[in-house]
Amino acid sequence: MNQIDLKDRTAIITGGARGIGRAIAERLLASGAQVCLWDVDAAALDAARNGLSALGKVHTAMVDVTNPASVDAAVAVTLDAFGKIDILVNNAGIGGANAKTWETDPAEWQRVMAVNLNGPFHCCRAVVPQMLRNGYGRIVNIASIAGKEGNPNAAHYSASKAGVIALTKSLGKELATSNIIVNAVTPAVIETDILKQLTQQHIDYMLSKIPMNRFGKAEEAAAMVAWLSSEDCSFTTGAVFDLSGGRATY
Repeated sequence: MNQIDLKDRTAIITGGARGIGRAIAERLLASGAQVCLWDVDAAALDAARNGLSALGKVHTAMVDVTNPASVDAAVAVTLDAFGKIDILVNNAGIGGANAKTWETDPAEWQRVMAVNLNGPFHCCRAVVPQMLRNGYGRIVNIASIAGKEGNPNAAHYSASKAGVIALTKSLGKELATSNIIVNAVTPAVIETDILKQLTQQHIDYMLSKIPMNRFGKAEEAAAMVAWLSSEDCSFTTGAVFDLSGGRATY
């Protein structure tokens, strides 16, 4: 593992109790950061804290990212624990049920949008003022290759992740002179529990699109996020970084 210096940095990772979020927490801790895991699953948070505490300072907050009041409360908890927020990784997301666009339940559309797109907005809205006060920040939004290309039978997910890409570009421009860097990562399928939410047909379709003929690993996503969270990432903002095994070439 290449060393990235995040010593004395404080990071929030949404959806941090499992999957990509937990892998990101491991990598940031290994790089010297202290982390606050935000998640809606209290039991998973406890398990993650117990498993990660040996690596460094870990705090947790039970958060519903779809609820602005819940996010605001979590910011207060994080500041009470660590005193500042340097890094925000908007990782929390859901896949949603697969269906043709015209057969998608409107409630399911709204549920996916609430977590995947509204969630990052609520978190950025609450955290950016803290970063502005400190004159420093790194925000990494986990989008998806689906946000670039649009996956059939996943219009809600694809549209939500396209929204995350646009949010990243807008916020990056707004903060470009504030020493707060905002970027997005667009993974193809990463081997996590989110696969359990998808049909085998949809999984097979996504694998067929990847030239490397495999799904990504959570630690590969974590490595990219670690660099984007560092001071070394200093002249790139509002950008989108491919993590798709060759599927995206633009």
